[in-house]
Amino acid sequence: MNNGSKGNNPPVIQMDPGRRGGGPMSARMNAEKPKNTRKTVGRLLHYIGRSGTVLIALLVIMVLVTVAELLGPFFQAKAIDTIAKDEITGKLTVDMAALQGYLIVMAVVFICSAVLSYFQGILAAHLSQRTVRAMRNDLFRKISRLPIRYTDTHRHGDIMSRMTNDVENVSNAVSQSITSLLSCVLTLVGALVMMLYYSPLMTLIAMVTIPISIFVSSKLGKFMRKYFVRQQKLLGQLNGQVEETVTSYKTVVAYGKEPESVEKFGELSSQLCTCAVSAKVWGSIMGPIMNFIGNLQYVLIAATGGWMMITGKGGISIGSIQAMLQYSKKFTRPINQIANQYSSILTALAGAERIFEIMDSPEEIDEGPRDVSIADMRGEIEFKDIHFGYMPEEPVLKGLNLTVHPGQKIAIVGATGSGKTTVVNLLTRFYEVDSGRITIDGVDITEIPKSTLRHAISIVLQDTVLFSDTIRNNIKYGHPEASDDKMRAATATAKADTFIDRLPEGYDTLLAESGSNLSQGQRQLLAIARAVLADPKILILDEATSNVDTRTEMHIQQAMVALMKNRTSLIIAHRLSTIRDADVIVVIRDGVVAEAGDHDTLLALGGEYSKLYQNQFAGLST
Repeated sequence: MNNGSKGNNPPVIQMDPGRRGGGPMSARMNAEKPKNTRKTVGRLLHYIGRSGTVLIALLVIMVLVTVAELLGPFFQAKAIDTIAKDEITGKLTVDMAALQGYLIVMAVVFICSAVLSYFQGILAAHLSQRTVRAMRNDLFRKISRLPIRYTDTHRHGDIMSRMTNDVENVSNAVSQSITSLLSCVLTLVGALVMMLYYSPLMTLIAMVTIPISIFVSSKLGKFMRKYFVRQQKLLGQLNGQVEETVTSYKTVVAYGKEPESVEKFGELSSQLCTCAVSAKVWGSIMGPIMNFIGNLQYVLIAATGGWMMITGKGGISIGSIQAMLQYSKKFTRPINQIANQYSSILTALAGAERIFEIMDSPEEIDEGPRDVSIADMRGEIEFKDIHFGYMPEEPVLKGLNLTVHPGQKIAIVGATGSGKTTVVNLLTRFYEVDSGRITIDGVDITEIPKSTLRHAISIVLQDTVLFSDTIRNNIKYGHPEASDDKMRAATATAKADTFIDRLPEGYDTLLAESGSNLSQGQRQLLAIARAVLADPKILILDEATSNVDTRTEMHIQQAMVALMKNRTSLIIAHRLSTIRDADVIVVIRDGVVAEAGDHDTLLALGGEYSKLYQNQFAGLST
């Protein structure tokens, strides 16, 4: 529903990051709560596992690439050891045949490694895009099933940020960090095996640096994590601020609030900048520290190998020492790569957790088991002792009772915040009642499937919702299979055919965002045409003419008269002149029906409606 100024709409909780407090959402967004990393990784691996064939092929190629890389130092050692010192003459001798053979084998190994690495990159890209496609589709499907309450109480920009920025971070992690992580693990294991093959003693010396690496990485990782989590949250808030400013730009300009808007954005951007710098600094410091530890390991192995060769212990050769140095690099390089990728992995995990937060949110309840035919609906509506509040401590409806007979035109009026729009929200099940019962033709609406209920109802809002598509597709939105003849009949009924026919491309005219290339009145006529084509049993007009001039209102009123014919209609209006011919006018005050009757009866009664009517036509604010 529209979150404008009419009726009693659900509160949209917004947040000013520069202030304390800010409602429940602010507390939720700013709280630094520990996350379940293991669960997030498990769920992420589940998405990766959906592309089983690609994953298996990628793992096979990774193993082959690792084997090729590990064979390089082995054959290098063999090639070096073909050079020997003659014990009698003291001259160096070279086994040229063996050397050439080893060089040829090394060339083949390196070529195979390069080719396999190329295919590894291709498969990693496929795995990444398939994974994020599945995740993005599941996320969008989940968003489409969220209750209206969720989208009303969460900033739209933050939801969009999870769909775009967070998913993109996961994509980068899968294509680069996670595949690199798998490759690192394989290389780590393979290098360890080869080091043990050459010298258990030198391997043991190399292991001295491992506890140091683990201790440093774990401590730094725990410290860094909070910066990356907050960075993603601030990015979502920044997107929310941009989205809010752009969609409300006319209001911002009209009130001259550009400086305040820029200042507010600047404060949030500064917070993000500070947090991002901290995250980047601490993320970058991991690599140099790991490199230092790796170089320390290199020195220890070289010194140990030199000592063993000089003393003749271990029967180690120069080629073997060279191989051990190479394998020690290959052993520490994965640890360094993991450290260097740590910031990307943390960012991706923080984004994945935010995505899964939405996926874990409760969906709309739709327990309706009744097989109800829209064609057989008569449109009799009854509200029985309805209690409801958007916030538990702030009830809006307090025992409302209302009966609408089939084909009746009911007008609902009342002061702002009295609960007019809430009645519509509950009838369409955008929100569920706290207590009480709403029935259509005697059937509780909770027993009617929501798709059936909402197909039986059409709503024309104060702020018309149009999509960036053709006029034809906008009109057919609620009835896409309708023929063009039916569509043209609907536009004629809505008095919209005249201006559509004057457009250069007619019904194929492409609308700008929200239909901004049409006037407000033209947009309203299209919305009425869409409602006519949907052929609803129940029609709801929610302040449908409050944004247009008097002449345009007359055209819209004529269209609405045709639209409401033989339909149960609920009209919410501030302009009391538009509802004088309603069958029943219902006045809501303090969450209950205060008065009900036709226009003349209520005026003669001299009660709430009479005061509203007289004040409005006296030009006083209501």
